[in-house]
Amino acid sequence: MTVIEVFADVACPFTHVGLLQFVERRNELGRHDVVLHVRSWPLEIVNGHPLDPHFIAEEIDDIRGQIATPLFARFSEDAFPATSIPALELSAAAYDKDLATGEAVSLALRDLLFEQGVDIADPEVLSRLAAEHGVHADLTDTHRVVEEHAEGVERNVIGSPHFFTPAGSFFCPSLDVHRDDTGHLRITADSGFDQFVATCFER
Repeated sequence: MTVIEVFADVACPFTHVGLLQFVERRNELGRHDVVLHVRSWPLEIVNGHPLDPHFIAEEIDDIRGQIATPLFARFSEDAFPATSIPALELSAAAYDKDLATGEAVSLALRDLLFEQGVDIADPEVLSRLAAEHGVHADLTDTHRVVEEHAEGVERNVIGSPHFFTPAGSFFCPSLDVHRDDTGHLRITADSGFDQFVATCFER
């Protein structure tokens, strides 16, 4: 089994796009021997403050408008979590069970936030998801998130998402994201995505 590590924040919209594109390509190739291990890269720790819901909503508008994706259709700025730490802790605890459960919970959290407009900082939401996947976690204990962030720093993680494959590391390989001379966000499909995918699925 091949494990692709990803350091990311659960509330990062660029990660949501990248993970789903990875899963789509994996399904096309029938390569279910390749799994994602989504690690914690908590942007509120990196930046020193929680993510701004309005700023994230603007990024999502840019993504939807510039790459014509059907994703984020039911995203709700009002339901954006005040913190992503408990959700990241749940994801880390799910990986303690096994890789398949960890990946499933990581993807489910992002689906709840970005596709269903659900607040994933709500303890009831997290408890329900944990129960659905048979995960036992103390969501007030943040040591896993802190430890994974520290590991990401040691491994020179650039931002969210940062993938590590058997052949190297790739920052946000599915999207080319930058700001133009006027400060506006410009987003296009990254031409290096196929190269990234090849390193994930090479035998």
